[in-house]
Amino acid sequence: MPELAARFRSLPPYPLSDVPAIKRDLKSRGVDVIDLGTGDADLPPPPAAVEALRGAAQDPANSRYPFQLGLVEFREEIARWMGSRFGVEVDPMKQLLPLIGSKEGIFHLPFAFLEPGDMTVIPDPGYQAYLGGTVLAGGTPHIVPLRPENDFLIPLDEIPEDVARRTKILYLNYPNNPTAASASREYLADAVEWCRRHDAILAYDNAYSEIAFDGYRPPSIFEIPRAMDVAIEFHSLSKTYNMTGWRAGWAVGNADLVGALTRVKTFADTGVPFTIQHAGVAALRSHADWVPGNVETFQRRRDAAVEALRDAGFDVPLPQATMYVWVPLPEGVSSEAWSRRLLLEQGVALLPGKSLGAGGEGFVRIALTCTEDRLRQAAARMAGLVATAGV
Repeated sequence: MPELAARFRSLPPYPLSDVPAIKRDLKSRGVDVIDLGTGDADLPPPPAAVEALRGAAQDPANSRYPFQLGLVEFREEIARWMGSRFGVEVDPMKQLLPLIGSKEGIFHLPFAFLEPGDMTVIPDPGYQAYLGGTVLAGGTPHIVPLRPENDFLIPLDEIPEDVARRTKILYLNYPNNPTAASASREYLADAVEWCRRHDAILAYDNAYSEIAFDGYRPPSIFEIPRAMDVAIEFHSLSKTYNMTGWRAGWAVGNADLVGALTRVKTFADTGVPFTIQHAGVAALRSHADWVPGNVETFQRRRDAAVEALRDAGFDVPLPQATMYVWVPLPEGVSSEAWSRRLLLEQGVALLPGKSLGAGGEGFVRIALTCTEDRLRQAAARMAGLVATAGV
């Protein structure tokens, strides 16, 4: 077999690739496993989406190639939703692109813009598609740790000028996975101006825009003046509508950026299945009636988890958004070693911060993917490990 490419060899292992096998083994031995590791809620999608999928599957026309154009009705519904939700008007044919989940669009974007020596600015910890897309497209990542003292924001004024000159893409994700941090409009305005000044693309990952609490309404980057000059924003049906396995999302923004991503995708795939796009139309139309109840469920889980973790001795902030709680560990504790012990000894699976980048060391991420009672049980087991483990 030929030698693996250097850029492939430089990729880190995907986070916790052996954990599914460990969970299966534990369950086969009768261990009660509480799985809080993956952002994959145990909740159903909107009934309207299920019915639309069922109906669309019975039409043979929906079994044909969708290509990148896809279902025009889906594009138009996305554009309407962007207008009603954010007050952002976009051309559904030129400034929108359906995606097979936002992840693949985020991953494919660098292939249109990076030459050897070009850089991307990547939050650490952060979604692995930012790093994977950069490296496999031949670019160079500039990793910026997200730290509590910076409110888990990338300090743009600390990016070295030689890096800024070479940067083609700045990745931002707020509300943030995994830290659950939010960004102010003032910060986003600074990010837009930073990209304008350095002729960089602002790739704004907005997958958690609809899972927000206590009256907080996360913005679109396009609510920021002049963002359309430099930005492309990614949305997903996965988290908002509990449709992670359906693989549907979209990119929206600057027509030149959307057009370049479209061209890359013509060489990579033949589009989102028509059946899924019909379901996406139904999901978006159910937003006003269905999403608030789903968010209430996540808020109850957030409140239960934070209260239980605080009672267990963890200093946990109350997140404004996302389906995660970012939990600091005792000083000096390895997040990977501690998480593995937690799974093997206590039957609780969660995500060590370091698995999403070295900047996540000292934290673990809990996903609000089970009931309040199970979250309380998990917190109690975590406390037990801290108390007995000599961590």
